[in-house]
Amino acid sequence: MTTTLITGANKSLGYETARQLIAAGHTVYVGARDLGRGREAADRLGGRFVQLDVTDDASVRAAAQQILEEAGGLDVLVNNAGILGSRENTVEDFQNVYATNVFGVARMMQEFLPLLEKSDNPVVVNVSSGLGSITVATDPEGNKSAAPVWVPALVYGSSKAALNMLTVQYAHQYPNMRINVVDPGYTATDFNSHNGYQTIEQGAEIIIRLAQIDQDGPTAQYLSLTGTMPW
Repeated sequence: MTTTLITGANKSLGYETARQLIAAGHTVYVGARDLGRGREAADRLGGRFVQLDVTDDASVRAAAQQILEEAGGLDVLVNNAGILGSRENTVEDFQNVYATNVFGVARMMQEFLPLLEKSDNPVVVNVSSGLGSITVATDPEGNKSAAPVWVPALVYGSSKAALNMLTVQYAHQYPNMRINVVDPGYTATDFNSHNGYQTIEQGAEIIIRLAQIDQDGPTAQYLSLTGTMPW
């Protein structure tokens, strides 16, 4: 049985990813900050709930301990939790967004790498965005397949670019793991007031695909449903 943890899994892409991986036979831990919403989502899905705030050391440490005690280790980590920020481009906004989108992932990796190392097939999927592509940002007209809708996103975009580099660095440091970053595409979520042209099911597809690879699968890659994303 594959044990999987998904952060921010009580709604949207995280919820759909959990739903489909449970259907595929994974034991999925539904990670969520809010106790009530998280438990409700886990119960609806048939998953296991773990209270998890990626910005808090004690919360992440407790989640790792719970999963270690209950499952003995972890096979798949999906770092899905992320925030858009206020778009005011203040230093405080940078700090808030990076706390979740970048430092939160680093905190998760720090605590869960020992659990992943117990697995015969350890996999990490980091959920990024086309807005994290420096190539797209410098030439949006030439890369419409990667980002058909151009959105000014100084804070959010730069945080996802940082996440992309974080992914590559971890992948090189842990060559026995498959560590990739994905762009779900312009999906109808709370982030865009549900204006995205893709459904939640379509957006989650690349996350689900990468969560199920084996040790012959890619690593240190930036991938979307259309193929390899330009960095």
